[in-house]
Amino acid sequence: MPQSSAEKSSQPTSPGPSRRQFLGATAATAASGLVVPRAFGAVHEGGSDTLRIGLVGCGGRGKGAVRDALTAGKEVELVAMGDAFADNTEAAYNELSGALGDRIKVSKERRFSGFDAYKSVIESDCDMVILATPPGFRPLHFAAAVDAGKHVFMEKPVATDAPGIRQVMESSKIAKEKGLGVGVGLQRRHDDQYIATIDKIWNGALGGGLGGDVLYTRVYWNSGGLWVRPRTSEQTEMEYQMRNWYYFNWLCGDHIVEQHIHNIDVSNWIKQGHPVMANAIGGREVRKGKDHGQIFDHHAVEFTYEDGTTMMSQCRHIDGAWSQVSEFAHGADGHCNVSGGRFYDRNGKVVDVVRKRGENAYVQEHIDLQKSIREGKPLAEGETGAEATMTAILGRVASYSGKTIKWDDAINSDISLMPETYAFDANPPVMPDEQGRYPVPVPGVSNGWTA
Repeated sequence: MPQSSAEKSSQPTSPGPSRRQFLGATAATAASGLVVPRAFGAVHEGGSDTLRIGLVGCGGRGKGAVRDALTAGKEVELVAMGDAFADNTEAAYNELSGALGDRIKVSKERRFSGFDAYKSVIESDCDMVILATPPGFRPLHFAAAVDAGKHVFMEKPVATDAPGIRQVMESSKIAKEKGLGVGVGLQRRHDDQYIATIDKIWNGALGGGLGGDVLYTRVYWNSGGLWVRPRTSEQTEMEYQMRNWYYFNWLCGDHIVEQHIHNIDVSNWIKQGHPVMANAIGGREVRKGKDHGQIFDHHAVEFTYEDGTTMMSQCRHIDGAWSQVSEFAHGADGHCNVSGGRFYDRNGKVVDVVRKRGENAYVQEHIDLQKSIREGKPLAEGETGAEATMTAILGRVASYSGKTIKWDDAINSDISLMPETYAFDANPPVMPDEQGRYPVPVPGVSNGWTA
């Protein structure tokens, strides 16, 4: 199982890139000094231009990613599918084939289930693998795909613990060396309006001259609760936790990691780096049932970047409370609602609005990845995804522990949340007590990684 990010947190000294320059720079990073594959059509027997995709993880996001990938390109087809649960694989196949017809070329023999289903998908004749299982499995599956020479699109987050992050970073380096394309489902980075808005921030729209001077950011994912999948009598403990995966840290990482990562990543994008420490508060106010596992229902984190500026972060899953899913950046001359593309002066007056609507960002991220692969200039988003995920993990550890946590200490932790054995009759890493309840972190007592 899965066993440092060194990007400096500094202000840019030149204008932000255009959309093409921004994505092109990512591709150039992947290709620099390396042997890059030939143009995509040439790597197939007979020179076919068809991009053949395998899907690992057949839940809602996996199905959505397949739809997005096939919408992104006409010469794209699904050829293999796998999930831990056979019913998920079959349900996804029926839904996708009904919606997408003959572009779903997955025979019965290419529909896999079980813990090793990912191996069978990767070993098929697919060119690219979509990884969309619960994120705890991502480091293992990503490493296997890269080892097999497959291009990868993987959903966020990319891990749930520090050993997993380090494994993803290492696999990302190997992917670059092999010239493999790697996309990560942080779709805001492919959204034309976000790109244009952050470009204006970098060009001094908030004050501070060229490169901008962002004094602090605020990021939010405050919303109601999500689904719960109650235990059934025939389930083993492992199956129950995997079906109800959102509520167990080894699988999900808590909602600050699984969901709020999007907003946290926008702040890192603006700041061109990651925080160096965090302190936080968090807990469980309404999600206290047995099926709510061990995660919190709210977190508030103060992240500090290397230059001393801060990101103020909130995420909450409580029905009926204030909802907000957005990001803000503040400078000497005003502030920006980044998600809305609206710039305000110091008196709160709107002074500029960015209106730049392109393709749906969920589709655009696949367009960009497929284009980069076909042109032999593969995107390399693995390290960015790992850095965003690690930032969210840093916040979770600070919230669980109630202590100030430094980035270097967190990313170098050897505490693994993953099971020793992957089998439905094996014990997962966290087990219920006699009342069917799970250990929940207590700030001031917990080490931040475990309860």
